[in-house]
Amino acid sequence: MFDYLFIHWHVNPELFHIGPLSIRWYSLLFVSGFILGWYIFRYFFRREAVPEKLLDPLLYTLLIATVVGARLGHCLFYQPDYYLGSWKGFWEIFMPWKGGLASHGGAIALLLGMWWFSARYGKKNHFDFLWIMDRLVITVAFAGAFIRLGNLFNSEIYGDVTSLPWGVIFDLRGETQPKHPTQIYESLSYLILGLGLLWTYRKRLDKMYRGAFFGIFLIGCFGMRFLIEFIKEPQVGFEENMVLNMGQLLSIPFIIAGIALIAYAQVKKTPARIVRH
Repeated sequence: MFDYLFIHWHVNPELFHIGPLSIRWYSLLFVSGFILGWYIFRYFFRREAVPEKLLDPLLYTLLIATVVGARLGHCLFYQPDYYLGSWKGFWEIFMPWKGGLASHGGAIALLLGMWWFSARYGKKNHFDFLWIMDRLVITVAFAGAFIRLGNLFNSEIYGDVTSLPWGVIFDLRGETQPKHPTQIYESLSYLILGLGLLWTYRKRLDKMYRGAFFGIFLIGCFGMRFLIEFIKEPQVGFEENMVLNMGQLLSIPFIIAGIALIAYAQVKKTPARIVRH
């Protein structure tokens, strides 16, 4: 596994086969993030007396929004010429198993999905859009950590050449030089962010204002994403001549939104916990 101090990474992306069906590490980790999120949300709902029957429609909304949004985000932000330039490319938009999911597209779709969910179920259960987002971002942080590990097993979305001792040579991609394992960097940053937010929810919920969790997540998640992008290889050809790549350009509005949300929370001072009159 080791060449001097570097790591040769040649793990098979496929976990096992069941007949013609292939189960991949990425798929397993992707689904695991949603399962963990379901249990975390059950804890939120029980603590704040929200009916647990809402867990299933919440999960379905999250699954659909994440997959559809992340797929469209990749196709429209990173390779519009291919996916919109021919019928063959257009039909591949509906084939996410062929690769290509963008977290920024997933984030936008999640916002829309949670706006619908809070409009549909929120009023009679005493919560609103910001309440659901404050809790959703905690689960998203953990799901993001799982997904980036899935990228590692796929030997994709790694960084530039490095001489650091934890550099990884991705043999399955034909690489011969060690690269930054940016998947691990992002996974760890999301894990730390999720643990910090969950601790804050458990210990300081009554001292937090609505929207603050959401704002902290946006700044932490997309701030780290912005910085790590500096050592990532370009995902598509047009990024090679850009000062900031597409991932960084798409991160900036989310960071600004995070700052605005924290300012809004401090001005409005609406309790983060559900208040029933």
